[in-house]
Amino acid sequence: MAVVRKNFVTDQTSRDDYVRGVGLLKREESQFSTADFNIPGPTVPVHTYDLFVIWHGLTMMTPVPPGGNPLVRNAAHRGPVFLPWHRVMLAVLEANLQRVLGKAGFALPYWDWAADGDLGSPAGATIWTPGYMGGQGTPVADGPFAFDPADPDSFRVRFESDLNGMLVQTERGLNRDFGRAFPAGWPTLPTSAEVKNALAFTPVGGSPADRYDTLPFNASSEGFRNRVEGFVPRTPTQPVHLHNQVHLWVGGDMTPATSPNDPVFFLNHCNEDRIWEGWMNRYGRLYAPDMTAPAATFKGERIDDPIVSPLGPTGTPRSVLDISAIYTYDVLP
Repeated sequence: MAVVRKNFVTDQTSRDDYVRGVGLLKREESQFSTADFNIPGPTVPVHTYDLFVIWHGLTMMTPVPPGGNPLVRNAAHRGPVFLPWHRVMLAVLEANLQRVLGKAGFALPYWDWAADGDLGSPAGATIWTPGYMGGQGTPVADGPFAFDPADPDSFRVRFESDLNGMLVQTERGLNRDFGRAFPAGWPTLPTSAEVKNALAFTPVGGSPADRYDTLPFNASSEGFRNRVEGFVPRTPTQPVHLHNQVHLWVGGDMTPATSPNDPVFFLNHCNEDRIWEGWMNRYGRLYAPDMTAPAATFKGERIDDPIVSPLGPTGTPRSVLDISAIYTYDVLP
């Protein structure tokens, strides 16, 4: 039976389970060590939660096409696979949380950041209070992910990206810095109006799949995917939107390739997934490119290309277009 993903702020059971499960995965040693990922420094075990940090960090350094520039398009971002790739990541995390919680009915919660954006993005919004995700700081000093150097079980960042985007070991607290990465006069989260704008996007003409993403499949292409990822529409005063906007607004550890270091990462992407599901319910379960696209240009992004994971179950974009048998959302936008 499908589990139901609910709002982190309004559903206490989902919230408590998520916080407890993240703590369990953060303390659980996996079968992998840093040597398996060629991370410099002493060889130490990699905890299960940190596998997601490493997976995301390495993926952002994997260019598409092979030999290309990962800052133009990589194996999970700035291209059509963005939504399916993160849907697979969320599903793998959800399965691991169900396992450590001993709760098959657990479902990842989402953060409806547009509700906070509509209120002006207050730093004191409910989600940032100690009983929820805790607030900002270098490091975060309250809530379930506060850092206490004297407590080995307190939440800590173990891997981060260096200036070259490569993974390095560290041992510190979680950082957040709300609104500081924005131009003056624009320190906000996305609003419900921006979500509606993305949901309503239907290019005139072209194939139905073009509604999802149009050639040349990069950060400047038109389509629903690019509006949700947040690269279009570009304006002089607001260069990013939705997903990208949330990462930049939270700041701190949400800004580099190792952004899953902040557990709010998964609440953000669960909401992105919810928006995608709402869009597909409206327009159909569409995806482009299909397998007629050349592998030399689109390998890893075509509809039946595998999405690679070091954590177990994988899928393809096609395999995750309809997930209704696995999970649903309490409310779709």
